[in-house]
Amino acid sequence: MPRLQADAPADRWVPVTGSLGFRGRRHRKAAIRMLMGQAGAVTGAPSRPGGGFAAWAMSQAAPLLMRKADGRVLVWVWKDDPALLVVMAQLQELTPQLRTARAMMPMEYDDTESFRNPHLGTGEKLAMPLPADPRTPPFASYTWDTGTHLVTLTAVCGDRERFGTVIGAVDEIARTLRIVDDLSVGESPTVLRLDPS
Repeated sequence: MPRLQADAPADRWVPVTGSLGFRGRRHRKAAIRMLMGQAGAVTGAPSRPGGGFAAWAMSQAAPLLMRKADGRVLVWVWKDDPALLVVMAQLQELTPQLRTARAMMPMEYDDTESFRNPHLGTGEKLAMPLPADPRTPPFASYTWDTGTHLVTLTAVCGDRERFGTVIGAVDEIARTLRIVDDLSVGESPTVLRLDPS
């Protein structure tokens, strides 16, 4: 089964994927609280004092849900300020429904630029440091169409003023993103035979 891999420097990023229990708990909770706050602002929902418990509960469930995704979802948070930046990479099978949904995206999502990844080839990057709706947080989205799968990496920032200072680090992760797959070997687990081309 294909899955994603990327190289995120440990001095800048804390991986949420695979961090169970106390490891990474503070970073998960802060990132989820930021995302919930941003989502609430976009929908116009009033902030609730009990939101801290919801963020804690989601921070406990998030690693298990991502483990169940089996490498098709990777998430990191900014180490120095987890409420500032959350990055999520996702691998999806390209179905007709997914292609239709992408074709129906709003017009402002057409303002992309080419972005080169040595493993996935040339994809698209959309950076929205100042979305038209002031309630929408700044974000960047990177997309690669492999023909069979769609690879996306999305970064959401909690601070419009600091978006420009961290987007370079997101670019670095996006350049290392790649798809890996297990190969089944028929005769022996230590010998891989290739047919002559």
